[in-house]
Amino acid sequence: MRRLLVFNNVSLDGYFTDANNDMSFAKRDADDPEFEAFVAQNAGGDGILLFGRITYEMMSAFWPTPMAAQMMPDVARGMNLRQKIVFSRTLREASWSNTMLVSNDAVDYVRTLKAKLGPDLAVLGSGQIVSQLTQAGLVDEYQFVIVPVVLGKGRTLFETVTHSHSLHLTHTRSFRNGNLFVSYEGARHAAADHSVHLV
Repeated sequence: MRRLLVFNNVSLDGYFTDANNDMSFAKRDADDPEFEAFVAQNAGGDGILLFGRITYEMMSAFWPTPMAAQMMPDVARGMNLRQKIVFSRTLREASWSNTMLVSNDAVDYVRTLKAKLGPDLAVLGSGQIVSQLTQAGLVDEYQFVIVPVVLGKGRTLFETVTHSHSLHLTHTRSFRNGNLFVSYEGARHAAADHSVHLV
């Protein structure tokens, strides 16, 4: 059975995007070769990337460009080569390479995907999708990079979640630029303990 992973950058006050859907807070000018290598390694995996429309449009507008290839060649290569799924009922087409457009219900579609053999699944950004999959208890692991910045306003990844989920810390790693990586197990423990341990 496939695993479903959520990976996101979040601010110190818990937002994955600011009030204008801008995620650039995560790209601070803080040179850290170790963190850059960590990002490049993550992008080089073979899992299928899942997006909602808003995150997909932001990602597809940047990663295929010459600027992305110049700034972060390894990450750009990985993002462009990996298989991608975008969930949207309004998009007419998905032009980014290796992307499939799905208009079906995300929860039902992901539940079916998880039951099949194949590469693991990873959601990037896409707060609405994360909320739906969390609510359905389908997320196996949450990975967050906590960025040391306070946004004041923004959107959380769990805006439509209506009951608590207990998450279990499995890994932490700090970086010189101030970022902190944390990993939590998700769905397998949600039914047993409903206290909240979200970042």
